[in-house]
Amino acid sequence: MEYKIVGESFPAVICKLRAGETMVSQSGGMAWMSPNINMATSAGGLGKVLGRMFSGESLFLNKYTADSEGEISFASRFPGTIRAFEINSNSSLIVQKSAFLASTEGVELSIHFQKKLGAGFFGGEGFIMQRLSGNGTAFIEIDGSAVEYTLAPGQSMILDTGYLAAMEDTCSMEIQMIKGVKNMLFGGEGLFNTKVTGPGKIIIQTMPIYAVAQILSPFFAGTKS
Repeated sequence: MEYKIVGESFPAVICKLRAGETMVSQSGGMAWMSPNINMATSAGGLGKVLGRMFSGESLFLNKYTADSEGEISFASRFPGTIRAFEINSNSSLIVQKSAFLASTEGVELSIHFQKKLGAGFFGGEGFIMQRLSGNGTAFIEIDGSAVEYTLAPGQSMILDTGYLAAMEDTCSMEIQMIKGVKNMLFGGEGLFNTKVTGPGKIIIQTMPIYAVAQILSPFFAGTKS
């Protein structure tokens, strides 16, 4: 499989498939494809269906297989970035809910539970995230632009709520309460921050959907029919 990522604010990934190659996406993820590519919808078992439901994905996955050389594309649903990651037995990726866009057939999509409850209840990244494992190429959606850091063992980064898009599974995540009553009440940063500690790569997104919703909510609240 060969691919290229096109577009700026609303990107898409275009994949060129050889005969017999298969791409997997969540339901509704495909944007366009050549007519020699066949689609098959699969639930993948009750456990996987429940996992996708809790992690914010659609209940079914679509498989697209090329009869002969063809092309298929998957487009972002929100202004942002599409990133490709090579997944293998030594490199699993933990991503935010609804980040999975598409992958080659060898990539496994499952749920990832935060070990510390506080990370899910207060961190904004969610108690349930997604794990991409197996072998193959995976494409994820990132809100806004993507900023990458590679953390050394013990090195940490403090993130505001919702800004963690993905991290390698060698990283750990915990929640820290913001210090100082004035900072908590008047700082405008909420009550908690997310602390991610290496070793491993982290991907930060610059425009979380929730932050956009907060900015727009006063306008919608004041709209009259």
